Amino acid sequence: MNKKTGILLMILIVPVLVYISLKIFGQNHFSLPRYIPAIDSTTGEIKMAKRLKPRWNESELDTVFQTIPSFSLIDERGDAFTSEKLKGKIYVANFFFTRCGTICPKITSQMSRVTDAFIQDKDIHFISLSVDPKYDNPEKLASYAKKFDADTARWTFLTGDKKNIYPLILKGFHVPLADASEYDAAIKNPDETFIHSERLVLVDKSGVIRGFYDGTDKKEVDRLIVEIKVLKTIYSTEN
Repeated sequence: MNKKTGILLMILIVPVLVYISLKIFGQNHFSLPRYIPAIDSTTGEIKMAKRLKPRWNESELDTVFQTIPSFSLIDERGDAFTSEKLKGKIYVANFFFTRCGTICPKITSQMSRVTDAFIQDKDIHFISLSVDPKYDNPEKLASYAKKFDADTARWTFLTGDKKNIYPLILKGFHVPLADASEYDAAIKNPDETFIHSERLVLVDKSGVIRGFYDGTDKKEVDRLIVEIKVLKTIYSTEN
């Protein structure tokens, strides 16, 4: 083969190789971390399971992650609201109480901003769980929702029994929570009584936590909005 023939072959072959490489490897692969690995109660080790559809660069086994446990609470209408209503949806959760005069109004305002960003998207839901369920009955939740012009078809405010809500928040959503009156009966100020997280929690369609965001920080909430879009893109490319 002479030099000219070699050059000609290179000119013809290289574009073909580039095309094949782009076809195989050129898709954008977005990723978003999963949080809270599941622990084997017998061995104390992180649970692993076989991937259903591993990519070329992924191992055969993948970490198993905890999912939000099933729950049944009461919404701002006084109706039962169960976790079944969130099945197959991306959702965002936050934690508040209606008597809160410190961080709650700011968190709720930021949550409202996120709901507005996805106003046309029926596959995304939002829930706000009261950490003061004894006081926050459905009527008070409805009044609070109205104050923030919440679309309760997509954004649900929840109350219920404390014995159900507190373990769900602590062990399900993995954010801190305490009722200081349980330790000091002299505390009467609601803002000093309920010590709760400012975090917004992003949960995927499988019930796995995909992100924690400071609900008092606009930049953090901007990141949440972006990462919801990333999660939606991940699901769209998997279908």
